[in-house]
Amino acid sequence: MLLLQIDTLNPVADTAASTIQTMPTGEELRFIELLFKGGWVMLPLALLAFMGLVIFVERYLTIRKASKDEMNLMLQVKQSVKSAKLDSALAICRNSNTPLGRMLEKGLLRIGRPIKDIEGAIENVGKLEVSKLEKNISILGIIAGIAPMLGFVGTIIGVITIFHEVSVKGIIEIGTISGGLYVKMITSATGLIIGIIAYVLYHILNIMVDRIILKMETDAIEFIDLLEEPGK
Repeated sequence: MLLLQIDTLNPVADTAASTIQTMPTGEELRFIELLFKGGWVMLPLALLAFMGLVIFVERYLTIRKASKDEMNLMLQVKQSVKSAKLDSALAICRNSNTPLGRMLEKGLLRIGRPIKDIEGAIENVGKLEVSKLEKNISILGIIAGIAPMLGFVGTIIGVITIFHEVSVKGIIEIGTISGGLYVKMITSATGLIIGIIAYVLYHILNIMVDRIILKMETDAIEFIDLLEEPGK
């Protein structure tokens, strides 16, 4: 009989165990509750985090598209220029729809003018393309600086509130002070985390842009050398 009772209870125990596993743990609930206890400062911090994420994803995809391998583009342009097929070279550059393609297109349109004029035109287009790639990246740097300071402001406001309550009551309770402080420190921790992440993402995008700039400068020099070859 005892064995039968144990066998009967096993399905119930298994069901209860599976139900407990699917429910959120106490630590997860406490963490979410702590975030909400951070106060109104958590709202602008969340906004900064969302803004930084959107900017990074948008810039990353744009820069990644601009940094695609353009070796075939340069080879095709060189072959067309050596064959005196400028129209074909221009069509190749326009179809590429890349920063390098637009730079080479401007240089091809200036063929027949002094080399200095061609270099100046390519350089100007290059500056415009770089400024397009760097658009909004500086905002990530601003977020990296503002988020920790905003989190610290939230903590300071919380501390002021705690000591104001102590002064009103006239009684110093260690539990009230320590409990209030650890809750208010959440804003500082959140601000620091957001700032560190934004700082890292900011430098990742800058490194990607620097690589594109180096590639553009190298290809521009190669293009100018091509125009300066004898017979061109």
